[in-house]
Amino acid sequence: MSNFTYAFILSTLAGLSTLIGFIPLLFNLKNEKTIILSSLAFASGVMICVSLTDLIPESFNLLTSIFKGFPALLFLLIFITLGVIISMLVDKFLPNNDNKSISNKKLYRLGLVSMLAIIMHNIPEGVATFLSSSTNMSLGLSLALAISFHNIPEGISIAIPIYFSTKSRLKAFLYTLISGLSEPLGAILAYLFLSSIINNFIMSIILSIIAGIMIHISIYELLTESLSYKKRRLTFIFFSIGFIFMLISHFLLG
Repeated sequence: MSNFTYAFILSTLAGLSTLIGFIPLLFNLKNEKTIILSSLAFASGVMICVSLTDLIPESFNLLTSIFKGFPALLFLLIFITLGVIISMLVDKFLPNNDNKSISNKKLYRLGLVSMLAIIMHNIPEGVATFLSSSTNMSLGLSLALAISFHNIPEGISIAIPIYFSTKSRLKAFLYTLISGLSEPLGAILAYLFLSSIINNFIMSIILSIIAGIMIHISIYELLTESLSYKKRRLTFIFFSIGFIFMLISHFLLG
């Protein structure tokens, strides 16, 4: 098997692990409101943890390899802020589905913005997995396993809102699948275009912008909507579970 084939397969499998987040929808789910608020709070904790413990530190490390001291921090803050602004603009211009109730519209938008954020997050992950696997198969496998573990709760953050807003398992499956396929898309982009032009500065920009997008979505969209169900303690518990889940995954998978 060529290095390209191996790297592409790993990127694809890592991306498709997002579909594991769809599996709970194959069963009869009761207590709809509790499931929605807990899944939103859980996804919010996951996204905040990924941003604070993965994307931002990695971006800062890349920036400090180019700039020393304050300039690196300034660039980091600028691009995180840019990510927040991009997320706000996307949220503003996302179309509403007028055939849904107000609560279902909110859930549907949450599913959409989560999908968009995760697509943007998965593409550079696909790039990283492909480039790592094509040069070091062992490193690529470790990275793909770590990403697969992370992708499961991200799949939940798409599948649950889409399903409960549309009552369609097929739509929930397709939206989750689309987000997962962005990972092998990143691998293809890496192979065709990026392997020769990607550098630390460009990657740091991408990671910090994605961090800003995910922070905005997790706080302004997911956490706010979860709190609207007026079960603050349950929201806090599942937010904490999501955050701790990702911390443990970082620790176990390095």
